[in-house]
Amino acid sequence: MNGKVLNLRIKKNVIMLASLFFISSLLSSCASIKEPDDVFTGIDYTQEDARMEEQKRIRDLLGKNALQALWRSYLLKDDETISECEEKLLEEFDEAVKKEDWYSARRISKSFTTLSSKALPKLSKSLSQLEELSVKNVPGLSSQKSLSAGKPSEYINGTVTIWVDKGIRVERGMGFADRVIGSGFFISKNGYIVTNHHVIADLVDKKSEGFSRLFIKLAEDSDTRIPAKVIGYDPEIDLALIKTEVDAPYVFNLGSSEDLDVGDKIFAIGSPVGLERTLTSGIVSATDRKLFTLGSVMQIDAAVNQGNSGGPCIDSKGNVQSGVVVGALQYEGLNFAIPVEYLKSLLPALYAGGKVSHPWLGCFGHTKKELGKDAGLEVQYVFPGASASRAGMQVGDLITEFDGQKVSSLEDMQDILMKSSAKSIVKIKYRRGESEFFEKNIYLAVRPEQPGYNIYKGDIIAKSFVPIFGMKLLSVSTSSSKKYSIESIIKGSIADESGFSENDPVEIRSIKLNDDNSVIYAEIYAKNRKKGYLDGMMAIASQLDSPYYF
Repeated sequence: MNGKVLNLRIKKNVIMLASLFFISSLLSSCASIKEPDDVFTGIDYTQEDARMEEQKRIRDLLGKNALQALWRSYLLKDDETISECEEKLLEEFDEAVKKEDWYSARRISKSFTTLSSKALPKLSKSLSQLEELSVKNVPGLSSQKSLSAGKPSEYINGTVTIWVDKGIRVERGMGFADRVIGSGFFISKNGYIVTNHHVIADLVDKKSEGFSRLFIKLAEDSDTRIPAKVIGYDPEIDLALIKTEVDAPYVFNLGSSEDLDVGDKIFAIGSPVGLERTLTSGIVSATDRKLFTLGSVMQIDAAVNQGNSGGPCIDSKGNVQSGVVVGALQYEGLNFAIPVEYLKSLLPALYAGGKVSHPWLGCFGHTKKELGKDAGLEVQYVFPGASASRAGMQVGDLITEFDGQKVSSLEDMQDILMKSSAKSIVKIKYRRGESEFFEKNIYLAVRPEQPGYNIYKGDIIAKSFVPIFGMKLLSVSTSSSKKYSIESIIKGSIADESGFSENDPVEIRSIKLNDDNSVIYAEIYAKNRKKGYLDGMMAIASQLDSPYYF
């Protein structure tokens, strides 16, 4: 597969590498430092004009997103718009059932259940029925079992080489065959295959100007290219589900990576540099590398190279423990694998088709410890106008339960969000201080590609720097919007590691973004207390996405 693309993906999630890359390259976009005009400050629903304006917004939203409109109607406590929204959603539910789109039908039913909606009895199928139907025919989750295999060669027959034919690439007047090579593995007898998103990215990227075709080659027949199609894909977790019309020679069982620990032996199967039927072995080097913005991946030392991406990582019994993602190619033995639990959680969404959307509350935070134990997820920033803001959440709140499941840490929240559907409504419990407890219904919006960019564009600088750089600023000048004092620093953040501390006076000279708005770069004139108040220019860079946005 394309090693350059993958290296950029791995680097994208490593802050220091991203910073170095960003500072050393030309920054094409420069943003002026200004305050947005329409920062959301909440709605006073007791005022009649505010209620009427919100009713209008709800009706405008009804045709675009009926579930969000319903949630806002419940916040407004307006029976009229609630009834209109429920009627619209009942129509959408019936249409989903008619099409056997159990994933969408389940999302509506679950939201009605969360709200204890009066329309719930009108649904033609119960939530428990939909839970069963939503996984009944999903490849990899259905009751079918793999064929018995007694030796590694039979496991190999369940893998494929993936070819993405991109036609001809012209360089210096010469034409070259342009293709991406990766790996995949069968999870159903009727030809469903799992691979990595970055292997098939050219087929689904709307910005791609070329024309690409997808093929697979069976391990037992490396000469024949068989057409395939993309069913669903998830860029955030780097997974994709494709389909080909063949009778799979071997089907893998999806095992579990929960019991895997550092030092456990694993096997990787794939087509490094196009060499089919390659099996290598190694151990789990680490289990919690945060290279993706959602969840943690495993680090493995099994020998894998370009072309291995998408192949299975299995145990001695042939059960899939994870999917292989090739790592930093210039470092030997530094490779990564996506836990199979993530795949199992996402398969219903992948099978439903198209791009998988992940939930977004509009928050940023870290795990909070009390008496040396994880106590919950502390909210350190709330984006104005986002679901969390409308639900009344504030900075300092401690999330302890989400969708009926206990939240003790950021990792708990990530695991639950992985299993949750965007554009649905769930219950959230959180604590404020030691004595205030809240239980609210909250709408799960679609997670933006770059949450930090949305925050930078939609909030004032003093607040947006909290999630972006880890520093809360306090304006100290009425004549200059660039001068601040640091009010607080998040431990372990970019600001903390760069030597900033509370009460340091700073002046933001410029802010720049890279071409795809994924990295932000700030030039700051500071008097650093930790350095004896020596003043000077400092440059700091940050990615605009990270695991701490939720």
